[in-house]
Amino acid sequence: MERIKLPLQEYSREQKFDLLESIWNDLTQNEEDFKSPDWHEPILAKRRAELTSGHAKTLDWSDELKAKIKKDALC
Repeated sequence: MERIKLPLQEYSREQKFDLLESIWNDLTQNEEDFKSPDWHEPILAKRRAELTSGHAKTLDWSDELKAKIKKDALC
């Protein structure tokens, strides 16, 4: 497979995040094609336990949260 060469140095940080989001959205379109590696399971089990015990909370992956992440990354 030939590698794709992009002029990344010409993109702003915000454009790079937008590109990452577009690629991720495309990669995760078909859940059956996307299998997590085995090493994810212990991490997920720990996080489930933290949620169940009330020691952690979830955040909605909303446009507001994505905007906050992008803003924080641009600082």
